[in-house]
Amino acid sequence: MILQNRLFWIAAFIAFFLDQLTKYWVVQTFKLGETFPLIPEVFHFTYVTNTGAAFSLLSGKVEWLRWLSLGVSLGLIALGLFGSILSRWDQLGYGLILGGAMGNGIDRFVLGYVVDFLDFRLINFAVFNIADSFISIGIVCLLIASFQKKPTPHHRR
Repeated sequence: MILQNRLFWIAAFIAFFLDQLTKYWVVQTFKLGETFPLIPEVFHFTYVTNTGAAFSLLSGKVEWLRWLSLGVSLGLIALGLFGSILSRWDQLGYGLILGGAMGNGIDRFVLGYVVDFLDFRLINFAVFNIADSFISIGIVCLLIASFQKKPTPHHRR
């Protein structure tokens, strides 16, 4: 059996692996609340936990969000396995979203929170993680894919 939508699966695996690897590194290297400035007052690594969604939205809703992560992940896996062959941008977008959803979903189920550490202070942004980044990049990929699709002709009667 040839696996269709190969880029989808590769993107999902890489996003998931990098997310889990970086979170493991942060947990092993930093104490909760500790910060390390890479570019002082611009970009830091800061270890925090998040019971909300991406970028600390819906804080404290971990129960609901763990099931949402699972549902999104299962839906995207079904799309990759049983859906039609997707364009490259669709495969990349959906794959990155799947990898990010699985990474944060596993954190929510196992830990009860998500490990965040990317602290972009220049614009006073919420601390986030690699999974959040991949989900955002995946959405941009899907937007690019939507602009590349040819519109279907509409006939008036």
